[in-house]
Amino acid sequence: MRIPWRRRPAGRSRRLLDAAGIGPASTDDGNDQVVGREVAYRVAQRDSGAITEVLAIVEELLEDEANYEFVVSLLENIQNLVSHGLDMFWSPDEVYALLGARSAVCWNTLTGFWTAVADWCARTGLSLEPAEPLLTIQNEQLKVLLWTGNRTLSTGEKLGLAQAVRYEKANGASIPNYSHIAVALRSTGQQ
Repeated sequence: MRIPWRRRPAGRSRRLLDAAGIGPASTDDGNDQVVGREVAYRVAQRDSGAITEVLAIVEELLEDEANYEFVVSLLENIQNLVSHGLDMFWSPDEVYALLGARSAVCWNTLTGFWTAVADWCARTGLSLEPAEPLLTIQNEQLKVLLWTGNRTLSTGEKLGLAQAVRYEKANGASIPNYSHIAVALRSTGQQ
């Protein structure tokens, strides 16, 4: 027998969803990846007003290593969204100014990882697609999925999970305790 969402205990996902003002109908029963995308998409928007509260919860969750992968994924989604340079989202600097000490370390680690991926792509001649087509998507569900899963570089090119997985496979380098290969496998139901 399935227990309705409203009777489940308030865990980390529910706390973040509540803080972001997201109801249970849009979250696929609390799947961490879906929750991370939905919360990031909501709070990265300037008009949500929930980013401070969500980032405070993120900082608190980082006190427990068991939450690390979940929180890093959420921060990465936020970072990807704000990289697009769209007026509807906070800027990377504005978000960074709101981070606690632990969250800032994670944010900087993510920045370093994605800079290494971009540099590796440039060194190996891996061509990247322009981000513009990605940013013209109108379907709200596709926006959430694709805008959180890709980032726009200062060159206007798109960098995403496919390049991160290639980088990790070629270099064996991932974010400690957080691998894009594992994320890719989970999203396809493998692992």
